[in-house]
Amino acid sequence: MSSILKLSTTNPTHLSASLEHRSLQPKCLIDFDCRTTFGRRVSSSKLFIRRNRDSRCSLVVRCSQLDGNRSEIKRTVLHDLYEREGQSPWYDNLCRPVTDLLPLIASGVRGVTSNPAIFQKAISTSNAYNEQFRELVQAVKNIESAYWELVVKDIQDACKLFESIYDQTDGGDGYVSVEVSPRLADDTVGTVEAAKWLHKVVDRPNVYIKIPATAECIPSIKEVISCGISVNVTLIFSLARYEAVIDAYLDGLEASGLSDLSRITSVASFFVSRVDTLVDKMLEKVGTPEALDLRGKAANAQAALAYQLYQKKFSGPRWEALVRKGAKKQRLLWASTSVKNPAYPDTLYVAPLIGPDTVSTMPDQALHAFIDHGTVSRSIDSNASEAEGIYSALEKLGIDWGYVGSQLEVEGVDAFKNSFDSLLDSLQEKANTLKLVSL
Repeated sequence: MSSILKLSTTNPTHLSASLEHRSLQPKCLIDFDCRTTFGRRVSSSKLFIRRNRDSRCSLVVRCSQLDGNRSEIKRTVLHDLYEREGQSPWYDNLCRPVTDLLPLIASGVRGVTSNPAIFQKAISTSNAYNEQFRELVQAVKNIESAYWELVVKDIQDACKLFESIYDQTDGGDGYVSVEVSPRLADDTVGTVEAAKWLHKVVDRPNVYIKIPATAECIPSIKEVISCGISVNVTLIFSLARYEAVIDAYLDGLEASGLSDLSRITSVASFFVSRVDTLVDKMLEKVGTPEALDLRGKAANAQAALAYQLYQKKFSGPRWEALVRKGAKKQRLLWASTSVKNPAYPDTLYVAPLIGPDTVSTMPDQALHAFIDHGTVSRSIDSNASEAEGIYSALEKLGIDWGYVGSQLEVEGVDAFKNSFDSLLDSLQEKANTLKLVSL
């Protein structure tokens, strides 16, 4: 999965000792590397050591394409993140072989998120899907049906790897997310039917069905939750839409008619870095010193206010009545946590957003950076007044938060649609080639 993890070191003389004795605290770089030879993917469970000539890190452990061999990995800051501060670190990526997730789980990762863009990259750039896809083509499956069978297998296999975390936390963690077709982002009824179908075919207790937080899909969220299906609500870019998402979750719980709500859970995926990408451009157009000084601050300020809203909505008589039936809070999940602007600190959208009952899903870049030099400390509500001040200052400069949210939603939906369509086109071309070869 091309993920890179760095741990701290002192004296990494022997590999076995470095893995077995915590007192040595080896500083190493663990790289899960995808290699291709003559167009075919190579799988190996071997670990090998090399000297890193580019840094003072004296030991590099490279784990390439694990074949099920469970290699112990040292305790990392991800364990501290969950145990000390109550935030669950998840991994924002998924591809075959899913056993590549095992070292990440050992390092403290507690869940996985996926989306159409992730599967577009995984399936179109890897040969690991070819055998199953060839069988599906030979069975005369249409391309979209074949796509979903490829995806469902990955999700099921990943769910199995996180099953123990799900069981240990009584359904509080260990989830794997799969998104309904992005073509349904403006289809209320279609989204409900797609969510029910995905939930049925995946058939795993620790799967989250991802539904976009478009205006058309807010009623879908309520309906799907009321059916007892756990949901990851994605593409949230504004406080107003986030509140609507919370209300849909609460409405769904109340409409379920269930006396025991403990098996229904949800996360609300609040996107972060993309907000700064757009707002920074708007601030540069304003061009004043005050405007330029606010670059890189909008996203985390809005996220801090979202956490305030979370605390407010999941308290009081309405929520307490649901808690008596076993209801669990819809956790805030910080998404889009990789830094887009190289001038910003590489943990900018992780370290300032640490708080209890939250999730941070990180792609390779952000995960690597946080494990290497992230600091674990509650930060999400450490300076609420500053967040409010930044949010208001941006409004005074003419930043329309409503526009920011709607524009980013359109861009997000379009990006996922494009990835989805591009992958289907690629699969169709591959299917045509396979049919010609078989003639």
